[in-house]
This record gives sequence, C-alpha cells and structure tokens, in this order.
Amino acid sequence: MLSISDFSEMCCLSPQTLRFYHSEGLLVPAEVNEQTGYRSYTFDQIEQAMLITVLRGAGMSVKLVRRALDEPDTAHALLRQHAADVQREREAQDEAISDAHELLSSWPQAHVRHVPEMTVVSKVVPGPSAGLNQYDWDQADAALYATVREVIETVESCGVVVSGTPWRAPAIETPEQKKQNLTAAGPHWLVKVPVATDDNALAALPGDIEVQTFEARTELSIRIPGKSSMAKYGTALSRLAAHPLDDAFIDFSRIRQVLHDDSVETTVAICKLDEATNL
Repeated sequence: MLSISDFSEMCCLSPQTLRFYHSEGLLVPAEVNEQTGYRSYTFDQIEQAMLITVLRGAGMSVKLVRRALDEPDTAHALLRQHAADVQREREAQDEAISDAHELLSSWPQAHVRHVPEMTVVSKVVPGPSAGLNQYDWDQADAALYATVREVIETVESCGVVVSGTPWRAPAIETPEQKKQNLTAAGPHWLVKVPVATDDNALAALPGDIEVQTFEARTELSIRIPGKSSMAKYGTALSRLAAHPLDDAFIDFSRIRQVLHDDSVETTVAICKLDEATNL
C-alpha cells in the first residue's frame, strides 16, 4: 500500500488533487483509515491515475473523465466529441484574435454613401431569437443565415440572379410584425436579398418570398469586423448617432445590417431637415 504522499510523488498529482478526485469519485483510495482519515493506494491504481492525468491534460472535465472510466466502451467517442468541441473553441478564439487585431489597428469609422434603387426579395426570419435573460445573437444569427441560404437557393432555382450582398432589417413593415417584434417569439428580422430584375422569374417565386423595391437613399454606414453581438450592435448605434450631419438627421426606423463574410455593416437612412416637414 502507498500513502497519499508516496502516491502523490509517484503520480505527480498533489495531495489536494487526489483528495478532490476522491470527493468526485474519480480516483477512490483503496483504503481510508476510519480513525485518522488517511488515504492509502495500491500500485495498480497508478495506471488509473496516469489515464486520468492524460485525459485531464487533454482538457476533459472531471465529469467527462469519470464517464470515460465508468463506460470504457464510450471513451473513444467521448474523446472525439471533446476534440471537436476544442477545435470549435480554438476557431472562435482565432476569430476573436483576428477581430481584436483589426479593431486595434484601425477603429471603424462611420461614413456617408449613396445607395441606388434596387429590386430585393424579402422573407421573414422565423423566431424565436431571444434568450431567457437577454437577446441571443448566436441563435438569431443561426436562424438568419439559414434563411439567407434558403432564399438564395430558392430564387436561383427559379432563375433569379442574386445581384448583391444580403442584409437584415427589423421585422416592422406591417402592423402584425411590429406587434410580434416586441415579443420573445418574434419574428425580429427580415432577410433582404438584392436580385436582378426578371419579371417572369420573380413571378415564379413562392408566396412566402416577397418582391420589393428598395428606394434609393443616402446612408450613414459603419462596418465592424467579426460576427454580431449586442456590444458591437450598441457600438455601431453609438457611433452612428454621434456622427455630425449638416442640415440632416438619421432615421433609425430604416436601419439595416449588411451581411459581409467577415463583418457586419450597420447602416441608417439620412434625411434632410427639409424632407422632415413633408413626412
């Protein structure tokens, strides 16, 4: 039998770690003295300690390691799933690092531009897009991009040519949308995809895809790298609101977010003050 001190040195695991593993049922001592509480281990347990150390070194949680030990037939599958999770985390970290470098190198600035009239197809992004405690951008984006792919596949199958970058706009175009937009169930967004005009092909589109005219307008735009988040959305709104304009104001009711591959561009329509009197 080996004392906890000897076993600790042999396995390169601290006594504190061994006590923790004992409490978690991961590495239970062969004997525990009822009077002193001293723990003793056998030489056979060194192999188990080694396996635990390897799996923990791979980043597996104590709970996952315990499953691998209790169900050895599933150990390989558990490790493969863990490896896939780690790879996704690494990719997310790499993306965040890239975004951080870009932001630190050149902070996004708002600029004015003119957008010409175009034909677009529009479809509601199905809800819900809200989490229990706050808006869930990951869930919203997953539904959004799935809808974008669906719309593009549908219009192209009907012979319609996509002519520009898709965007999303708040689902507030009808009284019913405005009402539902304020609920957790949604919908909260509409997908807009610019298309080349072909009346016959557009007429063949299914009823849940609406053909619209996007009117020419002057916009204030800011582009922030990476995927969407509430912080980035708030930053974009703050920068747009603070941008100085001469004899004009921005109309946040006509906000849209252009969906680039590596960033999200938030734009708002600019209205001249003399136009406001005619509204």
